[in-house]
Amino acid sequence: MKFAVVVFPGSNCDRDMYYAAKEVLGEEADMLWYKDANLDGYDAILIPGGFSYGDYLRCGAIASTSNVVNQLRAKAEAGVPILGVCNGFQILLESGLLPGALLRNKNLKFMCHFENLVVENNQTLFTSEYEEGEVVSIPIAHNEGNYYCDEETLASLRANNQIVFTYQNNPNGSAADIAGITNKKGNVLGMMPHPERAVEAILNSDDGLKLFQSMLANWRERYVAGA
Repeated sequence: MKFAVVVFPGSNCDRDMYYAAKEVLGEEADMLWYKDANLDGYDAILIPGGFSYGDYLRCGAIASTSNVVNQLRAKAEAGVPILGVCNGFQILLESGLLPGALLRNKNLKFMCHFENLVVENNQTLFTSEYEEGEVVSIPIAHNEGNYYCDEETLASLRANNQIVFTYQNNPNGSAADIAGITNKKGNVLGMMPHPERAVEAILNSDDGLKLFQSMLANWRERYVAGA
């Protein structure tokens, strides 16, 4: 399986994403500068966390206008798995690839610590290696992670099983405790917690590794004969 890690000016979790896919999962991975990125030939696309364009205007807003996002839209439509974490989640929301918006945390402070998440939907290509209702420990690191959507959108997310992760102790005020959602098709996941920072026991948790293993298992099931 071959992963693309798209790097924007201000990305700072790109190497963590690369390490998780290349060194821990043991698959092919490339880091692609956003201006030169050609996403053809990749089996999955990873949008890392950080502060793209210094978070000027709004988090992820400027990055969402870059040409590579047009490629992301085409790949999302084609069913290619796309994972956006933290600033990557913000970019996917600003691009309209996922519904809703992210506001400042309810305490108006930057948060950086481990949080317990509940796996609400394990029937996705990102969560098939988890148990439904499993509680996992994944770190957060954000100032604007307070997920917001209107009631109609929330009802749609629930009806389509698009809420994948919720916080056990909602740290930022997110609507319905939401920590991660997919698009209706299920091939685009955005989440504020950082699974790539929880892939080895030495990091105090390897609970994030199952997310990458789920992507690999799904790919093997679809494309590798006899898998």
